[in-house]
Amino acid sequence: MKPAIVGWGHTPFGAHKDQDLEDLIRSAAREALESAGVSGADVDGIWLGHFNAGMVDEAFPASLVLAADEGLRFTPATRCENACASGSAAIYSALNAIQSGVARIALVVGVEKMTHLDTPGVTQALARASYQREEAGQSFPQIFANLARQYAQRFGDPSEALARIAVKNHANALSNPLAQLQKELSFEFCNRVSEKNPMIAEPLRMTDCSLISDGAAALVIAQPEVAADFKRAIAFRATAQVSDFLPMSRREMTELPGPRRAFQSAFDRAGIQVHDLDFAEVHDCFTIAELMIYEAMGLAEPGQGARLLEEGQVLKGGRLPVNLSGGLKAKGHPVGATGVSMHVLAARQLAGAAGEMQVPGAELGAVFNMGGSGVANYCSVLEARR
Repeated sequence: MKPAIVGWGHTPFGAHKDQDLEDLIRSAAREALESAGVSGADVDGIWLGHFNAGMVDEAFPASLVLAADEGLRFTPATRCENACASGSAAIYSALNAIQSGVARIALVVGVEKMTHLDTPGVTQALARASYQREEAGQSFPQIFANLARQYAQRFGDPSEALARIAVKNHANALSNPLAQLQKELSFEFCNRVSEKNPMIAEPLRMTDCSLISDGAAALVIAQPEVAADFKRAIAFRATAQVSDFLPMSRREMTELPGPRRAFQSAFDRAGIQVHDLDFAEVHDCFTIAELMIYEAMGLAEPGQGARLLEEGQVLKGGRLPVNLSGGLKAKGHPVGATGVSMHVLAARQLAGAAGEMQVPGAELGAVFNMGGSGVANYCSVLEARR
């Protein structure tokens, strides 16, 4: 038996001008506690995923979660940071406490407040997640554009495939009421540079880049014996965390070896293969990342990911739909919240509570959350309790 998700909360993602960091934390945490049917007094530990990097003044926010319920007072609370995988870092820290017997019930919150800054300000903050000795001065659009150029040199121009990923994820977001950008985009629009779709860092266009977002998501996770008493429980069948070298100069950048190893380790521990999955939520901070993740997870050989889009395999109704939530591309990417959000939406799929996003009869799903350019890699295999 494995630890299980027994409740969840999720704010809409977008520009929340009337809510600060504490408001977002409190909203998601309260919803998660209510969803699980527990009070703050039942919680043994709190873990908060928050990247920040100077985007807000609150550099010590873990105890802000206590404002969600009076019963949380004096509960140990810890902030976790691992770039864009900060949310998954918080989840895995909670799982470690549960599996060691330190906690019976854990509350995990992921949050980020970004939209009060202008785009250059956010870009500068996010760039702090790269290797400063060699990569200082490069933005993450430039970093992933470099990946796309290297990929193109080895395998051929992926631009059409990237446009198809953007189209897919925007179409999927139409079924997600929590998504930031619910607007259908055509292939012609995404595949062409224009005034409304400018080149951000060649070859990445605006439609190839994820959104600047505010938002929070939360989970209540319980020991297996405790979870058995809840009306719904989504089990962590397997997890894997893999860290790779931070400098890109130490890595082959036409593939993603860290993500590949994370997927393979999680699949091996779960005793499954990739096609046993019913869906996956993966880290599409840029469309080139999603394309390369198809290959890292074993859906296609290196350089062949575009075929999955052409054949419809990763589309809604396909063999393995990817990012039914709209992904970071259209759902939004409040950095510290992203990993928790992915797990919330995957749990909802497996509980049959995903609304218009629902995969009929879904029993097994994967979540992949990535920090940096394939540096911090977290893969979870979740399953519905039978």
